Amino acid sequence: MAAKATTHDRTSTRRWWLAPRRWWGQWWDRLPPNRQDQLAVLGPLLSVVLFLTAIFTALMYFTREEVSREQEAVVRDTEYAQQRLRLRLLERQEQLMRLARDIANRTLEETEFVFQAEALVLQHPELLAVHWIGPYREVVTGYTSPSAPPHSQRRAGETLPPHDTDGAFELARDLHQPIYSRPLKWSDGGATLLLVVPFEGHRRFGGAVLAEYSIQALLRYAIPTEVLARYAVTFVDEEGTVWAGTPLPPVRNSSLWLPWMARAQRHELPVSPIGNSLLVRVEGLRVTRDAGSEALFWIVGAMSVATIWMLLGNMRHTRRRLQAQRALVAETNFRRAMENSMLTGMRALDLEGRITYVNRAFCSMTGWSEEDLIGATAPFPYWPESEHETLMARLQDEISGRNAPGGFEVPVKRKNGSIFYARMYVSPLIDAQGRQTGWMTSMTDITEAKRIREELTASYERFATVLDSLDEAISVAPLHSSELLFANHIYQRWFGTGSAGHERMLELCASVPVLPPQDHSDLVDGLVGLPADALVEAIAEHTEIFVPELDKWLEVRTRYLTWVDGRLVQMLIASDITARRHAEQQAALQAERAEAASRLITMGEMASSVAHELNQPLTAISNYASGMIDRLQKGAMSADDLLGALQKTVRQAQRAGNIIQRIRAFVKRSEPHPTLSDVAQMVANATELAEIELRRHMVRLNIYVAARLPRLLVDPILIEQALINLLKNAGESIQCAKRPPGQRLVELRVVPRTIDGRETVSFTVRDNGCGIPQEQLDRIFEAFYSTKAEGMGIGLKLCRSIIESHHGRLAARNLYNGAEVAGCEFTFWIPVPTENAAADNPPSAQNNEAQTPEGR
Repeated sequence: MAAKATTHDRTSTRRWWLAPRRWWGQWWDRLPPNRQDQLAVLGPLLSVVLFLTAIFTALMYFTREEVSREQEAVVRDTEYAQQRLRLRLLERQEQLMRLARDIANRTLEETEFVFQAEALVLQHPELLAVHWIGPYREVVTGYTSPSAPPHSQRRAGETLPPHDTDGAFELARDLHQPIYSRPLKWSDGGATLLLVVPFEGHRRFGGAVLAEYSIQALLRYAIPTEVLARYAVTFVDEEGTVWAGTPLPPVRNSSLWLPWMARAQRHELPVSPIGNSLLVRVEGLRVTRDAGSEALFWIVGAMSVATIWMLLGNMRHTRRRLQAQRALVAETNFRRAMENSMLTGMRALDLEGRITYVNRAFCSMTGWSEEDLIGATAPFPYWPESEHETLMARLQDEISGRNAPGGFEVPVKRKNGSIFYARMYVSPLIDAQGRQTGWMTSMTDITEAKRIREELTASYERFATVLDSLDEAISVAPLHSSELLFANHIYQRWFGTGSAGHERMLELCASVPVLPPQDHSDLVDGLVGLPADALVEAIAEHTEIFVPELDKWLEVRTRYLTWVDGRLVQMLIASDITARRHAEQQAALQAERAEAASRLITMGEMASSVAHELNQPLTAISNYASGMIDRLQKGAMSADDLLGALQKTVRQAQRAGNIIQRIRAFVKRSEPHPTLSDVAQMVANATELAEIELRRHMVRLNIYVAARLPRLLVDPILIEQALINLLKNAGESIQCAKRPPGQRLVELRVVPRTIDGRETVSFTVRDNGCGIPQEQLDRIFEAFYSTKAEGMGIGLKLCRSIIESHHGRLAARNLYNGAEVAGCEFTFWIPVPTENAAADNPPSAQNNEAQTPEGR
């Protein structure tokens, strides 16, 4: 009986399960076919969407639970960090209040206060300084940490500025209780916090103990290390300004929708006993990614997307099949219309050389109809009779596959008998199964193109004839290639027919330094848009080079242009300038001889003074030698006396030798050689020679040379020559004015100056002579123009040339006493070299010890 009951129960259960299935099948069969197809697709699609929604909802729920737990942990750790910080601040406050009480009870002297303050600062790194402030904000004493910033350094006796405490000192004085200031930002980038602990003396406000905290150190040492290790801890104010610590970077909103992405948890509390002016903010970040949730999300998402894609693919398959049929018909019509509208003639041959297809353009070119050409064999109707053998051989090559990639040119006869030229291109004709069924030939009428090419050839010949008649060597070559595209007659006569001459000129041009443009305001592209990355190394557009092989100086001009084949090429135009260079060398030689003549004339004028100057040391040497001989003969001279006399003789001989050496260096003819030279040494060398001439005119020379002047990149001999000329002219001007002896004065000042933003050294020669007539002031620097009766007119011209060759300027002006001319002033300046120029030119070997003679 039990077995029968069990069988009955199973049968009832199976009927209950099968009943809905039968009802679903009957309802499905009653639906139309198109609705069945739609439901067959939408049913699984809806199931996948619901399943994906459930999975995503579960992931979001568990993620939010985890975020909530993390937020609780952040709040708990923030309260713990705030409590530790509060205890540390209260402990420091209690110690400072003890100091204040001891000061108020007069049990603590200044020395003991400094000792205890130093102990506090050294034991607690968050303290930067502890000071005793008097009732009138004067600093009594205190101690500052060695690592404290400059603003924390307060000396005893100075008055504390009101803005340094931000009102905390006044508030502590009024409330009689410790007051913390707001966070203070200093110019050196640091942020500090002040604690003012007031104390009373004789029931009056007696001052305060001022402690300065480093907010950064307070974060580092007061916050527990375990909190700093797990979170990003910062100190902020009520406005959100960060005073210490590094906040977390903001998380991009585009990635927050993913359930496993990390989100920052934040909590902040005010720092007690400071108040709301400083808050501790703790930010936590889940740095580890939930790999399981991520993998589950992507697996379910990928499966769902794949299922949806396959279902949608089935729906599109039928629609695409009908669309493909309609597209095939449209494509066939389009291809036929395209073939008929082409201007290029198309012809198809089978493997035996029989024409199987021609388009409308082919028929229009030849004049033969499609019926006349299809099925025709060689010789074809459009072949000229005189070219049958040649065209038959070309056809055999075409059928055999021996075709030129660039096509071939053939004559074609129209139906009316006229001839035109065409270019044909042959390619294999492959069917849908990949088998070759013949050859496809395209034909283009090139009659007009051939005529243009012949005209271009004639034009090129005329162009080459013109270039061959020029006196310049012209060559054209592509960039980064040894090919020579064009060379005229002069180039071939100088360098031959190869590209070696072109490359040689480029090599010599590249060795010439390219000077920067003087005007940087014009930013027009000199290459007019050509690709500059393909050019060779930069060379000047106009360069003068010497070619040893030709023993000629050439001026080379460079141009970049696009060649007829589209390549970027470089054209060089070389002109023979040997005669001009020889003329320039002769002119430079004449100028150098003029400078040497000027030095010799100057030395000739100073000859008598130099002789007098040399006579003094030579007479002294003779006297010392005669005296020593007499005393040695009489035996009345000791060894010490002999040694002293010999030392004086040596000094006089050295003096005479120095005078001769200065004269030889001044007169010696040499090429300019700029070196890093000491200004004081150049002034000393020039004045040593100039003073000889000035003393002859009974003129006193006052010299002022500023200390620590920079070195100048100059030729010292030329600068000394300019100074000597100006000093000598000043002495002669005073002699001309016939000033009394006490008023004969020449002043030389050498000082640094800034002119137009450039650092320079200025030389000024000022005299109280007769000056320069106003009508002659603008012409004194002209060659062979002189204001003196016996002058040659080259001294000031050479001075200006010397100064301008060193990139300086020379100017002159009269000095006035009221309306009367009281003297003249010549000023020139030399620019201080840049660091690169100084590195390229080491200091000269001359003695560069600074000399600053004053009041000589």
